[in-house]
Amino acid sequence: MTAESTPGPGIPGESAAEGPRRRAGGKRRKPRGKRSGVKIAAWTAAAVVVLGGTGLGYVYFKLNGNISSVDIDQALGTDRPDKADNGSENILVLGSDTRAGGNKDLGGGSDDGSARSDTAMIVHVHEGHKKASVVSLPRDTLIDRPECTDTDGGTHPAARNVMFNSAYSTGGAACAVKTVEEITDLRMDHYLEVDFSGFQKLIDELGGVEITTSKPIDDPDSHLKLDAGTHRLDGEQALGLVRTRHGVGDGSDLGRIQLQQAFIKALVKQVKEVGVFTNPKKLYDLADTATKAVTTDSGLGSVNSLMSFAGGLKGISPADMHMVTMPVQYDPANPNRVLVQKDKARLVWDALKDDRAIPEAATEDSATGEAKDVVSAP
Repeated sequence: MTAESTPGPGIPGESAAEGPRRRAGGKRRKPRGKRSGVKIAAWTAAAVVVLGGTGLGYVYFKLNGNISSVDIDQALGTDRPDKADNGSENILVLGSDTRAGGNKDLGGGSDDGSARSDTAMIVHVHEGHKKASVVSLPRDTLIDRPECTDTDGGTHPAARNVMFNSAYSTGGAACAVKTVEEITDLRMDHYLEVDFSGFQKLIDELGGVEITTSKPIDDPDSHLKLDAGTHRLDGEQALGLVRTRHGVGDGSDLGRIQLQQAFIKALVKQVKEVGVFTNPKKLYDLADTATKAVTTDSGLGSVNSLMSFAGGLKGISPADMHMVTMPVQYDPANPNRVLVQKDKARLVWDALKDDRAIPEAATEDSATGEAKDVVSAP
């Protein structure tokens, strides 16, 4: 089974996207490898790591030329939720499971030139930028996708009972944002996407990330084999960890999300410990790698914008990050799919809209992947 299939417990996997696959719309970087996405770490790697410090003016033009952006605001127009007036911000972090060029040898996924969203997270930065709530959106969630317009001006009709990740494959970043806003009634202030090869290079530039596993992980599909214990993962191993499903837990995408969330906290801890913000050369090397890897909305599409946005995020530590998964249940008709628990999900979206902590009741009795606490920061 390849990493494109997302099985429920004991059920053989099937395709991770619905319908025909095509390259996502939008102003993409000139091809030097398909856009693919890290499952995790886009926010931390691209916002905290890349430009969280000062002293980068001398390389402004080089770094600025690295960044690819898409004009989501123009594509979506004015029919959107209102911007929050409480000082908080929402960032949609998206990855895709494409495989081409420099990404095709990184394990799993498709090599057919298509682009499909593999992971999505809403990062809610609370007022004051001292805390963050992160909500993972399972890609196999069945939803009603709204009509949307991509960044090339193409219009895509609404569709009922389709997988969440079909929004990106249908209409690119703009359609993904439109779909998330429809589900949550929250305005996405920014969009961020990172590719596989960029993620792998970032981890290597950092000198690896240290994690502790409470049980062995062995997944031939993601090429990862770890004994129980403490490990310093290089880029290839880190990529394998955030892609693995079958090596631990119930084999579902929900379990993989739990591993991803744990890895994010370990990554944030690593960034703070290696002193990237006090080492100009390391900061530049990381910034150069990360700005080549990211695609952003046009509001973050310059070094100055990223610096301004990220400067306020350096104070967020792993302890300040509350990470949950959108409340879902397995679909009784197909355990390879999940359904939104709408009443509980509304508790999550209302909390973020009001800039409050997500209540524990919102995630009680929600389906999980049985991989919680398998990975932690030592």
